[in-house]
Amino acid sequence: MTDDKYLKGTTTVGIVCSDGVVLATEQRATMGHFIASKTAKKIYQIDDFAAMTTAGSVGDAQQIVRIISVESKLYKMRRKESMTIKGLTTLLSNLLAGQRYYPLMVQLLIGGYDKNGPALYSVDALGGNIDEKEVVATGSGSPIAYGVLEDRFKENLSTDEGTELAVRALHNAMKRDSASGNGIDVVVITKEDYKRLESEEVKKLREQLN
Repeated sequence: MTDDKYLKGTTTVGIVCSDGVVLATEQRATMGHFIASKTAKKIYQIDDFAAMTTAGSVGDAQQIVRIISVESKLYKMRRKESMTIKGLTTLLSNLLAGQRYYPLMVQLLIGGYDKNGPALYSVDALGGNIDEKEVVATGSGSPIAYGVLEDRFKENLSTDEGTELAVRALHNAMKRDSASGNGIDVVVITKEDYKRLESEEVKKLREQLN
């Protein structure tokens, strides 16, 4: 029986757009040279208009998602409003910093839309966080993804343009990084909507790149 704690390897991408945030990942999970899953879930909704992408240990990441999702719901019940993206990031950073002697082996992105507009943060295994203003990529395929993101990003991208860019970055990363591959999962978060793209929509975007 496979222990999902050791399923690793990924590429995740986050893009801040004029009207929202785009988060995207590929769907391969590896154990060394073995492809353990071709449909691994790496984007998790943690509030109505907030999501987290995960890279690193799947078991550790899923534990974090459970904790943050519950804390987010409790906050909303008590305060009658959602926690801001920055607030979620601070909570996550404190959780990871508290585990520094037995660190949770993850690299995370938190993005979404709140009363302050679109926001995106990257968080490391020890709780350090960076407020990302444009683009960010994590995981084993991130160097390749960054090449595409840095080359093609421009200010005030729409979420439609951001979606195309995210898919392009992952599409290229999957060509060269053996730990990244199979399908692409994309979430678009705006003021009005949290939308996960259907596989057929992603397929059409990828076909336009070939």
